[in-house]
This record gives sequence, structure tokens and C-alpha cells, in this order.
Amino acid sequence: MQDEDVLAEFRNCHALLEGHFILSSGLHSAKYLQCARVLMDPARAARLANALVEKIPTEIRDQIDIVVSPAMGGVIIGHEMGRALGTEAVFLERPEGTFELRRGFALKRGQKVLMMEDVVTTGLSSREAITAIGEAGGEVIAAGALVDRSSGTAAFDIPFFPLITLNVPSYQEGELPAELAAISAEKPGSRKVV
Repeated sequence: MQDEDVLAEFRNCHALLEGHFILSSGLHSAKYLQCARVLMDPARAARLANALVEKIPTEIRDQIDIVVSPAMGGVIIGHEMGRALGTEAVFLERPEGTFELRRGFALKRGQKVLMMEDVVTTGLSSREAITAIGEAGGEVIAAGALVDRSSGTAAFDIPFFPLITLNVPSYQEGELPAELAAISAEKPGSRKVV
């Protein structure tokens, strides 16, 4: 699947939005990728997950024991990645502000993990999830995402495999370009702004 094919999947379900958006990271952007919409069709979610699995080198793919994703955004794509890889998939939650496994989910010590996100903007949530997975006994050997919109700023100490990389600028509140500041901001994500 080429980048244009991935973007077509987002466009076909009206999941690539344009306007003024406040991202979960608190940054502002003129574009928003509504991954919940692109993943609401199970066949589309499966196509995207299968395409991402193909981007992960076989030597890494063959080591993955389980997929762990942060809730809320990573749950569906994490599950689809588990299906595509033939592994279990669980998710982390933030009941008290930090990620943890709940609902009876547990990792075996040393279990090899693919940490899976929907969209990476700053990488902060991903790094927090990787830390929580390590504290729960897992060993994160790779990270994945449907979309990397970090413009190369999200750095990890493990291999990172996004299905698509988009260079969409994002801005701090006080640094908005005039054309973006002139539009009312929307907050379409699932988390409160940090």
C-alpha cells in the first residue's frame, strides 16, 4: 500500500479533516486525522493493519509475542495488528493519569511487545506507554502507528514503523499562523488538552 492509497482510505471515509484543530498533545493543526472513522470499517482496518505488518521486517515480526496499545486511540488498530500478526492484543488505560494494564491483562516477564498507536504527534504518549509496558514486565521491541505526523521529532530507542508519515505542521497556542488563528478551533480527539 502506497502513501496515496493510505490517504485515499482516510479521504473515502471523511477521516482527513481540514480546519483548525487542537490535538490531544495540545498542539494546533490545520489537518486532523480521525482514525476512529478510518477504523470503523473492519475490512478497511484489516487492510491497513496488513499493510503495516508488511512494513515490519520479518526478523522483528517473528519475535512479537503480543501487541499492546494505549487506549483510547490505539485499541482498534492494536487489535487488528494482533489479528494480522497472529498474536494477542491488549491495551493500556490511564485511570489515574498514568498508563497501566487493567481488566486482568498482564504481561509475562520478557514478553516481546509491539507497542501500537493510531497517530504519533509528539511521541509523548508512546514513550509513556513503552515505560508502562516495561514496568509490567514486557520488552518493547518495536513501535508502530498508522500515522506519524511528528515531522521527525518523535524519537524512540526502538524501531518505529508508521504506515504513513505526514509532514503536517503543528503549533503551540501562542505561535499560530494568522490564517489558522482566524478559524475557530475544534477538539475532535478523545483526551482533554494537556
